[in-house]
Amino acid sequence: MQISNLIIGAGPAGLAVAGRMRKQGIPFEVIEQSDVIASSWHQHYERLCLHTVKQLSNLPHLDFPEHYPLYVPRNQVVEYMQGYAKHFDIQPHFNQTVEFISKNEADTWTVKTQDKSYTATNVIIATGMNRIPNFPTFEGQKNFEGTIEHSRFYKNALAHKGKKVLVIGMGNSGAEIALDLCENGAETYLSVRGPISLVPRDLNGRPVQLTALTLAKIPFGLGDKLGNTIRKIYFGNIQKYGLEPIPVPPVIHLRDTGKTPVIDIGTMKAIKQGKIKVKRGIQHFSAHKVHFKGVQPHFDV
Repeated sequence: MQISNLIIGAGPAGLAVAGRMRKQGIPFEVIEQSDVIASSWHQHYERLCLHTVKQLSNLPHLDFPEHYPLYVPRNQVVEYMQGYAKHFDIQPHFNQTVEFISKNEADTWTVKTQDKSYTATNVIIATGMNRIPNFPTFEGQKNFEGTIEHSRFYKNALAHKGKKVLVIGMGNSGAEIALDLCENGAETYLSVRGPISLVPRDLNGRPVQLTALTLAKIPFGLGDKLGNTIRKIYFGNIQKYGLEPIPVPPVIHLRDTGKTPVIDIGTMKAIKQGKIKVKRGIQHFSAHKVHFKGVQPHFDV
């Protein structure tokens, strides 16, 4: 199949590129390895909402519907993206898994899937940053007799009610899953191996994202410093709870490392209340225990 522009992936990035091209009258085709629009969003855990406000989170040329809440939940994100595809007449070729891409002598590209071959002038890869789960391994893990589950496959806390659960990692997913577990009857622990950049989602009823945009207009970096000071006052001394803060402002840390700060929606409050207990990084596993670095006691299954 000879085409001008081939977009690989029908998630947010692929849809955004396709929407822009449709708006500009540029021809394109989209291929997608699953059988649905925005397949990753279909799979995320149930309570997930966007942590960014809807007016700054939409795809190009189409706002979220007015009746959607400020922080759009997972199911409505899916609904919006399906509507986006319909609005811009984006019709992906589903169930097409790319096996290889090669450059041709005629300055074109050949993209081979399991049953088709595409020749394109331009190829846009929009397969997402988190498409493939990263499973870390620890010493003794294969001897552990408890259940190990990646966050990719976590849906809700129902199966964990009344059980002792250790969440490894305090990124945005880990922090929110830990909160979901502790709010729904699980004895919850959180292993945090290094410093974290933590910001509240809202402050005095106002989204911090909007406040940060205002502070960014203040010259000489004073806005970043002011925001950092407010953040420290809001959370207090988190070292008392076993957490080490990253000292630089979150916006600078994001710029320098590409790492998104943890946008807190209640996890820190649960930690302070003792509903989530913080542990250090993992040293090793044994059959019925998880052992942590330093002098902390082990975690019994």
